[in-house]
Amino acid sequence: MADTYGHLPRGPRGVWRAAQWSLKGLRAAWLHESSFRLEVYLLLVLAPLGWWLGQTAVERVLLIGSCLLVLAMELMNSALEAVIERYGPEHHELAGRAKDMGSAAVFVLMMNVLLVWGVLLAPRLL
Repeated sequence: MADTYGHLPRGPRGVWRAAQWSLKGLRAAWLHESSFRLEVYLLLVLAPLGWWLGQTAVERVLLIGSCLLVLAMELMNSALEAVIERYGPEHHELAGRAKDMGSAAVFVLMMNVLLVWGVLLAPRLL
């Protein structure tokens, strides 16, 4: 929902409502999106591992943050798919292309996780 007051600060009550809407979105993703649940499980494994393996604060942020980006993009992809499904299940070339591109965005960020983890941790193993 757009702000009704333009660019003025929301205030504590507005921030509270925004947080509630965000939690509602996370709950919906958890209940309805198996990919999101899988990525949360992976985060639960990789975040402590990234914290332990990261030698500096920057390394820890990169290791854990790259995983959080995957979750954020999965939420966007799920939102996109929900909007497309809202208009009906019939096949449409543009709808299919949009869904494929959303999936590709998640895939690109997963490749980013591999890149970040590989670049930071591979030299220690070799």
